[in-house]
Parts: sequence; structure tokens; C-alpha cells
Amino acid sequence: MSNPPNLSQKQREAALLRAADARRVRAETKDSLRDGSVTFGELLKLADVNELVGKMKTLAALESMPKIGKVKARRLMREIGIAESRRLKGLGEKQRTKLLAFFAS
Repeated sequence: MSNPPNLSQKQREAALLRAADARRVRAETKDSLRDGSVTFGELLKLADVNELVGKMKTLAALESMPKIGKVKARRLMREIGIAESRRLKGLGEKQRTKLLAFFAS
């Protein structure tokens, strides 16, 4: 295993701030999904333009949807053929279409 890069104190602090910002953005996005102010379709569009949202795991986004829990989210991903480690930006066109169809019904 390789050693982590040697960073100056300023670089380390900047990296910590970026990481905290990314966690905050993803948490706010999940809250928006949970309360229904953002639809799954809007989330996918946002993931295309916002790198922080695009790096969110698909499983975490699905689990944040109303009436979708951990079990349903995993089952849906398995049925569509999405790996649990797949991020929103990495979804293929067919996977996106199937997810949008599921939430449209």
C-alpha cells in the first residue's frame, strides 16, 4: 500500500474544507429527496452539472427517496443491474431510463 501524499498544513486544511463541503451538499440533496422538494429526474439532471452530487452513490440517493428503504433500494438496483458502488454520474442511459420509469409510476 502506498503512503498518503505529503501535504502542507494549508493543503490539508483546504482538503478538509472541500470534503466537509461535499458531505454537506450530499446531505442537503438527500434531505431534498426525502422531503419531496426534488424529484429523482431533477436529481439526475443536477448530477450531470454538479460534480459533488454526481459523486453521490446511487444507493444512498435511492434510500433517501420517500417510501424506498434499504431493502427496496437494493432490490431495485439488482433488478435494473446497477452495482451497489455505482455513482449517479456513472449510470448508463438504460439504467437512468429504468429508474425514471420506476419513479414515474
